[in-house]
Amino acid sequence: MIDRLHDREPLRVDLASQPTRGHWLRYQPSGTRVWLKRDDHTGSELMGNKVRKLEYLLAEAQDQRATHILTCGGEQSNHARATALAAARLGMASVLLLRTDDPAHPPAPTGNILLDRLAGAELVWISRPQWRERNRLLAEQAERIRAAGGRPYIVPEGGSNALGSWGYIRAMRELADDLAGIASPASPVTVVYACGSGGTGAGLILGAKLFGLAARGIRVAGVNVCDDRAYFLDAIGAICHDAEARWQLDTRVTPDDIDIVDGHVGLGYAKSRPEALATIRDVCRSDGVVLDPVYTGKAFHGVVTELGRDPGRFGSAVAFLHTGGMFGLFASPETIAQVL
Repeated sequence: MIDRLHDREPLRVDLASQPTRGHWLRYQPSGTRVWLKRDDHTGSELMGNKVRKLEYLLAEAQDQRATHILTCGGEQSNHARATALAAARLGMASVLLLRTDDPAHPPAPTGNILLDRLAGAELVWISRPQWRERNRLLAEQAERIRAAGGRPYIVPEGGSNALGSWGYIRAMRELADDLAGIASPASPVTVVYACGSGGTGAGLILGAKLFGLAARGIRVAGVNVCDDRAYFLDAIGAICHDAEARWQLDTRVTPDDIDIVDGHVGLGYAKSRPEALATIRDVCRSDGVVLDPVYTGKAFHGVVTELGRDPGRFGSAVAFLHTGGMFGLFASPETIAQVL
């Protein structure tokens, strides 16, 4: 199916191990079967969904002969870690703007931060109020690099823009093949993902429309781990419309195509409740699958909660997109330890 888009598909550099495999879980919330798409297996250092987006973004950076890759995220950002490691693989330096409570006293080098530093990334710590100005701060860092003779390339938060969304247009082709024989109009299956910046969702929705997957019983829904439904309707819609305009994609995404399962942010971004942590523990003990407390664990717990209210919420089965994040567990082991 993606071959039909070959004349429009942007440049891509090979970074991820794909296609990724999938399998059924023994864990069945409210009796619903869950099929797991293992995008935590896109790599070891580069595990997770971000690397699929970076394949397109860093191909553009290479084409522009960039010397430095700049991006931003939270202090334990999976995206920032993947960007730093991918840049190193391609021979480019990286600068990461990371949000923390007290930039004058940044957190210890654990989890993703340890890997950022191991990859040689330059870490620029910013406060939560400064985060609102992250795009301006990234532009300032880019100008600093230009003044020193370098050629910067800015990757947006989460790699979430129209170009990055191609990573999950391509992944939706894999999912269509994966779910052949599982999904049908009579037995619909919902692909559920953790929604944190919108790029993964945009790619999945565009891919589902391009490949006519609704007619094959395949839906898409995101459980937001921050912000709210209104925010992601705007963010995902904007990415989809940009992609439609840039590559003449006849998808015509509307708000009705964007299913956001709100109400599971809990205490806030990267803050965990005991019941969500218990779900992470139970899935690991049932199936040997490690979810993370920021993205996949919170989203999967949202699925469990929704199914407890309505076992038919996602159709005959859930195809849960495991987007990695395990390194974040090692940053604060005391968090998960409370349910062990």
